[in-house]
Amino acid sequence: MLFITNRFPKEGPSSTEGINNSNGRDFNFDLDENAASNSVFFCRRQKKGSYREIGSEAFLGEMKASKYRQLLIYIHGFSNLPESVFRDAAEFQRLCNKERPNEVLVIPLVWPCDNDKGVVKDYWDDQKSADMSAFSFARVLQKFIDWRNNDALEEDAQPCLKRINMLAHSMGNRVLRQTLAAWARYDLADGVPLLFRNTFLIAADVVNETLETGNDGEHICYASRNVTVYYASDDLALRASKVSNLKNKIASRRLGHTGPEDMNKVPRNVYAVDCDDVNTTYDKLKGHSYFRSGTRKGQPGKVFSHLFESLLSGRVKTSQIKEFKHSRI
Repeated sequence: MLFITNRFPKEGPSSTEGINNSNGRDFNFDLDENAASNSVFFCRRQKKGSYREIGSEAFLGEMKASKYRQLLIYIHGFSNLPESVFRDAAEFQRLCNKERPNEVLVIPLVWPCDNDKGVVKDYWDDQKSADMSAFSFARVLQKFIDWRNNDALEEDAQPCLKRINMLAHSMGNRVLRQTLAAWARYDLADGVPLLFRNTFLIAADVVNETLETGNDGEHICYASRNVTVYYASDDLALRASKVSNLKNKIASRRLGHTGPEDMNKVPRNVYAVDCDDVNTTYDKLKGHSYFRSGTRKGQPGKVFSHLFESLLSGRVKTSQIKEFKHSRI
């Protein structure tokens, strides 16, 4: 499994000479360090607990040469250590392969969650790490754009034609929002490019006005053909998020609880899907991770089937799923 991370490795931040090859160097996460590195590391997971840093050139070349037609970048939520991220990404990959082989390659983007005990403490520390990760992951987007543009200019090169999609879960939405805002502010003169075919915002732990024009989340809409917000009012993990934010004197409803505050104030490419009917059935403890398997492990749930249809068609067809309520079709 290919992955990108800005977590510090035990081997130190400096890559060895000639890192851009298939062998690379050993890469071991320093789980006690939750500061966001300014460096980003392009890696491959070989098996549980075994990773190699292969460098950006080899990573992008392998991604381009893969048999998959589309890419899906997966940004995980708070309080997730690397192996739990890889487990969830692997489950999503298996569901994609089962639905249509060689269609979607899942690439996790691993940011530094805290390894401390205590949900509230973890939550507040992870918010800071999410914000600090914006600058390093903005460099990833710029590196990809530069690579794609240079590739297109080379006379004998075949440009990468794979469609790119984004899936952000829980606090991963904060990482995505701040990354695009930082990229637009510091690197782009004319706003963010249309980079993603579909962007899926699932159980988003950001304020519910975030996608409105003038807020940092507006860049998500400009960078995407479609933005689909999946939300559920009885998501217990987001209720814990609200408690933590109130502790720090911040009061706002979350996008993953209500959907956008006012659909008339967000761009027309934003779709909101109410998942109340299925979220606690698929995730009985919290009703928070409801976008992979359904009632049986390894069998696609309604939310997965819905977003996979969007991946195939490039269009959001909320009217196809009767269990879902929808505010725009």
